[in-house]
Amino acid sequence: MSDRPPQTDVAIIGAGPAGLFAVFECGMLGMRCRVIDPLDMVGGQLSALYPEKPIYDIPGMPSVLAGDLVAALETQAAPFAPAYHLGQRVESLDEQADGRFLLTTSTGTRIDARAVILAAGAGAFGPNRPPLDGIESYEGRGVFYMVGKRGALRGKRIVIAGGGDSAVDWAISLADLAERIYVVHRRPKFRAAPESAARLKSLADDPACPVELVIPYQLDALEGDGVRLEAVIVKTLDGEARRLEADVLLPFFGLATDLGPIAGWGLELDMTHVTVDPTTMATSRPGVFAIGDIATYPNKLKLILCGFSEAALAAHAIRPLVHPGEELHFEYSTTSGVPGV
Repeated sequence: MSDRPPQTDVAIIGAGPAGLFAVFECGMLGMRCRVIDPLDMVGGQLSALYPEKPIYDIPGMPSVLAGDLVAALETQAAPFAPAYHLGQRVESLDEQADGRFLLTTSTGTRIDARAVILAAGAGAFGPNRPPLDGIESYEGRGVFYMVGKRGALRGKRIVIAGGGDSAVDWAISLADLAERIYVVHRRPKFRAAPESAARLKSLADDPACPVELVIPYQLDALEGDGVRLEAVIVKTLDGEARRLEADVLLPFFGLATDLGPIAGWGLELDMTHVTVDPTTMATSRPGVFAIGDIATYPNKLKLILCGFSEAALAAHAIRPLVHPGEELHFEYSTTSGVPGV
């Protein structure tokens, strides 16, 4: 039996929206893809952090839930039969004698690719955990850093901690489901979009609404049996304590991110982003391209729709590497169609 790694035309590191659309764009140009992502699901932050939040700036879709957008992108890529390697991180990227790349993942998977697209979003990410004793035992039971199924919180007593968009948006979204929502923030002013902050205050001012602003307080302790959460203790800076009976704590204090192994791959970096040529999305390392939030160039906009455009640019720049000497007869998809569709 051969121990040679499977070959592919393009290895895509990251299965978020930009990475998924890159599969489609590469497929339309006759290139096969393998996709690697440390999460055990596709969709990146859309799936991991806010699958049931609406997105309003996808062209032609006035409103779409993040999870539904991911499902549509996966369906769109499906005709090109991408191979997904989920739940593993690319640890090394080595150039071979023939100019191809050998990728090795954290599970020992090896992939031989002609070109690489970095679509790793913010890089390796995880929640900023509040420093509460014993919080680990409640994680996945009463403490959640993302809302997977909005309906699962129906009738719950919920403490939401944080002052940013995630905290405010979820407080608004869950107001018609929860028995009680306590929004804990250390100061009266929220960092969320002004319209959202005003909407939250309006809900809190309505006696018939279950939303209460607990300000200025900070998380102090959890009460429960180590499995089932019973209450969240909060305190002011002066030490005044309050006990909030709760079934669920949602701490939204942002993400801790870093490039992980990517930082050691010899790419030109700008802080925690990879510098690219915006006309091709090529990095400083030949054969390696970057798209989406991880890529940076002058006047870069971190929008999903920009990631889609960048995926198309990268795919067209890669095609001559995979099919050298073959002239491209550019066609719109309305003319060429999609294989298998």
